[in-house]
Amino acid sequence: MLKTRQQMEREEMDTLAPYAVRSAETAGRAHPEPNHPCRMEYQRDRARVIHSRAFRRLEYKTQVFLNGTGDHLRTRLTHTIEVASISRTIARALGLNEDLAETIALAHDLGHSPFGHTGEETLNELMRGHGGFEHNVQSLRIVEVLERKYPKFAGLNLSLEVLEGLKKHEKLEAPKRPGASKSRHLNPSLEAQIANLADEITYYSHDLDDGLDFDLIKPEQISKLEVWQHSYSEVRRHFPKLKGRDLTTYVIRCIIDREVQDVIGTSAAAIDQSRVSTVEEVRLQKKPLIRYSPELRRANRELRKFLYKNLYYHPQVAGVNQRACALLRDVFNACLKKPELLGRNSARQIKSEGLYRAVCDHISGMTDRYLMEEHARLFPGQKAKRG
Repeated sequence: MLKTRQQMEREEMDTLAPYAVRSAETAGRAHPEPNHPCRMEYQRDRARVIHSRAFRRLEYKTQVFLNGTGDHLRTRLTHTIEVASISRTIARALGLNEDLAETIALAHDLGHSPFGHTGEETLNELMRGHGGFEHNVQSLRIVEVLERKYPKFAGLNLSLEVLEGLKKHEKLEAPKRPGASKSRHLNPSLEAQIANLADEITYYSHDLDDGLDFDLIKPEQISKLEVWQHSYSEVRRHFPKLKGRDLTTYVIRCIIDREVQDVIGTSAAAIDQSRVSTVEEVRLQKKPLIRYSPELRRANRELRKFLYKNLYYHPQVAGVNQRACALLRDVFNACLKKPELLGRNSARQIKSEGLYRAVCDHISGMTDRYLMEEHARLFPGQKAKRG
């Protein structure tokens, strides 16, 4: 049986919670397009993100460990897929729009530079006085300006609700159809809030997993962390014979499950207590409604502090990334001196936004591997410059 877009939209109207974002009620796109006969708007957005060049490049960008360091370590792409999976789970349990939550999750890291957060800090330093660099802002820039797939406009022309979900650190405005008056609001949609929290659930637990897998973190170091203690005790009670890697892998799995269930239960209670009945009422709430319980929020704060101290700034992680960022600095400065090194898309931005932004777009879009290859080509036989 053929299921049309109209049928799917009617199903959404009948089954989603009243405060969920519905595809049929989208504020539209910056550049109006005709409806698709058998896909709803956020399904189209999801496909546009997945088929973008920036999405494909995530496979070769660092999450924590430099890409290529280990076959089982997470990349920016595997992290993104994990965030999307958790986002769908939470959205479905709360009666929200799964397609929208997933699309925001899939697009949330498109703007990450090579070499992870160290690369981002290096680019921000190089762009001081020229607008800086921040990966969330760059994700928006990619989907609105830099991707080139359509002859009538730059970017992917995503729905305004998806763009709302990517504006993590910008002043928020409620999505309105182009030309309509704008209204300020305090929070994005619940679907956007889900993608944001799913990102946190994913990278803390999985960075811990990779740290254990790479032997940079020892089980005895984390034995007193509440997040670890709780799930470790549960696993030991049900599977007393588990040990070694089998044990730590299953504990990580249980940590994630606990966090997801906690967010679902806590958020459902917060939504009920708020008495919101529309998307607009969600946006006017003073605090996000998608949240952890106070207990788990404290435990995650403790975990975050531990990871920064023992993993993100571990000499074997930070040292490699710092050396890689010296390569980034060299290539950036070389492109400033010779703009002809820029790709075609980045070169287009020189006239409209200046050389520094064009170079930043070019460098931030590189994968770890490509940047290292470009450095070897530009500086044959030379070591990366320091400082």
